[in-house]
This record gives sequence, C-alpha cells and structure tokens, in this order.
Amino acid sequence: MVARLIDEDPEGAYGYSRVALRLASRVAAVREAAGFAAYANQKYSEALAEFRAARRMTGTVDLWPVMADCERGLGRPEKALDMAGAPEVHKLDKAGQVEMRLVAAGARRDMGQLDAAIVTLQSPELASNSVQPWTARLRYAYADALLSAGRDSEAREWFAKAVEADRDGSTDASDRLAELDGVEFVDALDEDTVDSEPGEDKADGQD
Repeated sequence: MVARLIDEDPEGAYGYSRVALRLASRVAAVREAAGFAAYANQKYSEALAEFRAARRMTGTVDLWPVMADCERGLGRPEKALDMAGAPEVHKLDKAGQVEMRLVAAGARRDMGQLDAAIVTLQSPELASNSVQPWTARLRYAYADALLSAGRDSEAREWFAKAVEADRDGSTDASDRLAELDGVEFVDALDEDTVDSEPGEDKADGQD
C-alpha cells in the first residue's frame, strides 16, 4: 500500500507505514518503506532513522544517497557532502552513484556554491547519448543549475535534452523549455466564449 499510494497520496502511504511498523518493526523492508513514506512527507529526521535501521538490518548501502538527501532536508548540506565522499559510494551501483551525484550537487546549491554544483553534475553519464533511467533527471538538474547561473542558452539546450530522455514524464522539462522559449499555454476551458446561462441555446437564437 505504501508503494501504491506514495506518489499520489503520500499522507495515506505514511499512515499505512505506521501500521506496518507496529506489526513488523523488525522487518527490514518495512523499515525501508516507512523511511520512504516519511521522506515523501518531508519528515526527514524520521526517514533518516528508518533508513539507518534498514541499513543495519541488511548491511547494504543502497539507501546511502537518500540518507544523504535527508541530511540536506535537515539543513545539513555539509554532512551530505561528507557522505558523498565516503567509501560507501564506491559500493553503489551506477544508478546509486548518479543519485549520489545529484544529492551532492543539490548540497552545493544549498551552500550557495552554484559553480561547484554545475561541475559536480558534469560526468560521463551526463555526456552519454545513451538513455538510462536516470538520464532525464540528471540532464534536468544540470539545465536547472545552468539557468540559475544565468547561462540561459546552455540551459535551454540541456532542458531540450532532458525532454528527449524523459519518456515517462518524470520531470517538467517540457514546461521549463517552453517557458524559456516564451511559449504560453492557454486553457480553452478558461476562455469566456459562452455568455449564456446553463440551459440556454444560443445557436437557434430562441428565448
């Protein structure tokens, strides 16, 4: 239920996670699910505690990037950067390493180190033409950092590349690209094209 609800109803997912914790707090998968539910509700201290518990139970490092992001959420970007340089990062798979790079870049931005954030995101994964599950988010983060640095033309290029890779709409890269191009979207339903009262038929001109 946590997995089913977490994207559209994070509060509902969190409620189910609390029930699961009461029933099976010694199960690593339950602690991990509870961590993600808390994380989705910006309860970063609680999420971090659950992730640490799951890690102790399993001995794996898969949760290292999201644990570092919890440190960012708690206002400790320096701690997140320390985790980005820890030996555990070398044990992550490629997806985990990319996620760690995204967290580290975010921590740099939190600290006002925008140029360092841009450099952090520059990587073989960013330069690759191969589209992987992380490609759209990585390109999007790079474009957003470039835009914040006032490098608008480069940002537009990378937002466009993010759109190409974003096959499931996981980012709003297309909206950001349109904004840079000065495109405005108008909802036709908002247009005041009908001034008759409900039930009136203007087409036949009858009262």
